[in-house]
Amino acid sequence: MQKQIWKAGNMVYPLPAVMVSTADTLGNDNILTVAWTGTICTNPAMVYISVRPERYSYHMLKESGEFVINLTTEKLARATDFCGVRSGRDIDKWKEMCLTRGKAQSLVYAPVIAESPVNIECKVTKVEELGSHHMFLAKVQAVQVSEEHMNPNGKFELNKTGLLAYSHGEYLRLGASIGTFGYSVRKKQVKKKRK
Repeated sequence: MQKQIWKAGNMVYPLPAVMVSTADTLGNDNILTVAWTGTICTNPAMVYISVRPERYSYHMLKESGEFVINLTTEKLARATDFCGVRSGRDIDKWKEMCLTRGKAQSLVYAPVIAESPVNIECKVTKVEELGSHHMFLAKVQAVQVSEEHMNPNGKFELNKTGLLAYSHGEYLRLGASIGTFGYSVRKKQVKKKRK
């Protein structure tokens, strides 16, 4: 297979396209769409988001030291895109996209997006000023999950919520499962024949 060599750049795709809600110390809040986000650590539970300093929400993140990562779905695709291309300086994204401010369940003041199936409430522990983006490392304080996606056995069916991914400028719906963690090394069950 022939390869082309390109200049250094970020080509780690697909990524989650999430809506981040935050608030400043005066009670103003906003939503911004972020694709530069992910898991840092399991124990303690830690995540990160990377944000450009010129973004309207940046000062809110710095002042309050908290945010909520709201997972997005196919039903939230338009709102996800809108909150990434419009500035909170000019418009109330909550009102414009008919999104509902929900209450965080931990000590986080920032609102959650009620329409999101998962809200991850976070407190910033460190800000790394890396260049075009500053990385906000944060401890997860609480996670809210939508009861409508719980199965009868009490398992949360996250992969049936219609999650969105972002890849190279496009939003994509996640598809069918092709395996579960560890399936490549799992021993096959041999069915016993009945006598």
